[in-house]
Amino acid sequence: MTTVQGARARARIEITAAIKDEARRQLAAEGAAKLSLRAVARELGMVSSALYRYFPSRDDLLTALIIDAYDAVGAVAERAHADAVSTAPGDHLAHWTAVCRAVRSWAVAHPHEYALIYGSPVPGYTAPQDTVGPAARVGLLLVATARGAHEAGGVTPPPLPDGLAPEAERLAADVAPDLPPALAVALVRAWAQLFGLVSFEVFGQFHRIVEDRDAFFAAAAEHLGREVGLAPRP
Repeated sequence: MTTVQGARARARIEITAAIKDEARRQLAAEGAAKLSLRAVARELGMVSSALYRYFPSRDDLLTALIIDAYDAVGAVAERAHADAVSTAPGDHLAHWTAVCRAVRSWAVAHPHEYALIYGSPVPGYTAPQDTVGPAARVGLLLVATARGAHEAGGVTPPPLPDGLAPEAERLAADVAPDLPPALAVALVRAWAQLFGLVSFEVFGQFHRIVEDRDAFFAAAAEHLGREVGLAPRP
């Protein structure tokens, strides 16, 4: 790459980052439904036609922001998991709660980005396939945590309710074919409950109900891990 090409590449990276930063400011102020390429361009002192060279449509910009948000929370959760594995090897419940706490901490610190990926759908926007991988990072990490416990003989999933066996087998085949169907069901249930807890806090549903939210969440995250069948290291 020549010096000129390198300068152009750096300039493109910087301008792309500036566009995203301004778009995030607009998300915080107006919400995703009102995100406008023209407004972003105006705030950055750009003409709209120049911005379209970076993001051809509002949906392209939304997709970039969504992928960034999923990757951000995924990276935070993965670092927390790695740290927990390093400091408490074999304690799969500790690994699980570390992931849950990391997700909550990121969401509380980035409420508007969290709302973009776990809040109300944006009218007229359909997420493309590009978002699927980033969106799965936290879920796959929870599955990997349970898989580690299962391989070590340290997980006892709850029994399946009557009539759920066919759905459990289908779910396991899609989510984790190497795990027992009962464990796959427990994982999906816990994953939904985790983000339900986080959403209640981020979106203000705990206002004047839960005061010590750190302690409340820590207990809830451990409870979810136990419901999956994880147990603390002896």
